Amino acid sequence: MGKKRMRDGDGPELFIETSGQLRLVGKSVEQQVMESKRVECLGMTFESEEARRAFFLEKLRKKLKDPEFRNTEGFPVGGDEEILVLSDPPYYTACLNPFLAEFVQHYGRPYDAGVTYQRAPFAVDVSEGKTDPLYTAHSYHTKVPHKAIMPAILHYTEPGDIVLDGFAGSGMTGVAAQMCGSPEPEFKAAVESEWKEAGHEPPVWGARRAILSELAPAATFIAANYNLAFDVDAFEDAAAKILDEVAAEQGWMYETAHKDGKTKGRINFTVWSEVFSCPECSKEVVFVTEALNRRTKHVRGCHSGRVEAHQAASRARQLLRWEDQVRERARRG
Repeated sequence: MGKKRMRDGDGPELFIETSGQLRLVGKSVEQQVMESKRVECLGMTFESEEARRAFFLEKLRKKLKDPEFRNTEGFPVGGDEEILVLSDPPYYTACLNPFLAEFVQHYGRPYDAGVTYQRAPFAVDVSEGKTDPLYTAHSYHTKVPHKAIMPAILHYTEPGDIVLDGFAGSGMTGVAAQMCGSPEPEFKAAVESEWKEAGHEPPVWGARRAILSELAPAATFIAANYNLAFDVDAFEDAAAKILDEVAAEQGWMYETAHKDGKTKGRINFTVWSEVFSCPECSKEVVFVTEALNRRTKHVRGCHSGRVEAHQAASRARQLLRWEDQVRERARRG
């Protein structure tokens, strides 16, 4: 398909396909090979990913001409072209997704009254930090770590089931559903151990499919990029180029001179410390200086040796002042 270049220069480039689809970065060789292979989507076979994308974009384009579809409550403000550029149908659309029924029909399991579904209430404590690289990849308010969601999905569903999140936010439920098929070894072992101790049956690992819905177009865009496959190599190249450009323009603000006054170094981080006032002598006490153990990199106890020594010296000086006052009064009396 034809492309229109948006930026000149070395490295990854930005393109707009003739279909109107935005290509954020130039494609790596690996991505070009992958996209040239035949792909299946909703029961249909296409010669390549580009062919799949073009087919569903055209269907979405026609759907956007339907006044009843556009008048649906909550439909985002935006022209047809803006919606098409952001969308990657049928997996993601920057508006109501008209392919959901096909998705459920293709991947869902018809209800069978003869099959009994029964799950006890999920009563396992879940505590996950917010420092996982996947979690920190993009900020979003009220965000829940995907590892905190995975146990519930494992408990209530089976591999291949469809999980619906009608208030998806940045899409961590979708990440959790996919990660059930490729959990980190340490996390997998921890979950299995906790469930065994709690008397639960071991979880059945395997990916689930997720439908994510959210009113905010920005949130759905974040969720799509969290959950859809992308060209990692091209992304790394583009990110490196952006970082180099920022460093060339703004890097001087993060430089400092070494003690020799000539050599320059890059500031990686700055330590800001609380400064307290000593109740005995009113002198300033810098918390990091007094409380940080530089050998262990841990904070000392509430009463470190140096702080106690400082307070003891202050009290000794106060006692000496009192003694001097007593002697002076005795001399005068």
